Amino acid sequence: MTRAKDVRELAETYFTAWEVGDFAVLRGVLAEDVDFVGALGTASGVEEALAGLKGLGRVLEKIDVKVRVAEGDEVITWFDLHTSVAPPAPTANWMHVEDGKVTRIRVTFDPRGLLAGFERRN
Repeated sequence: MTRAKDVRELAETYFTAWEVGDFAVLRGVLAEDVDFVGALGTASGVEEALAGLKGLGRVLEKIDVKVRVAEGDEVITWFDLHTSVAPPAPTANWMHVEDGKVTRIRVTFDPRGLLAGFERRN
């Protein structure tokens, strides 16, 4: 198995676990010191990262992956983020992996639909 295939499979596990709400599996793929930066916030460490994923998970309906590209210790997943509060948001997620765990995550998308959806719920 190539390194890129391992990293790709790790990303698949991450997204599948998040989509179904299996946070024990998610914890298993994240490094203790994982660093997350995204359109809706930042997180340092596995507990903060899981809290953020759980928060968005409350409105998550589907992750429609369009393409996943892996090279070395890096993987980028392009997907449509479907939620109960906003139209699907085209999203790019970059992950860096070390020793079989995700250590860095960067996510970018236009958050305006989600922010408006959250505002309507409150």
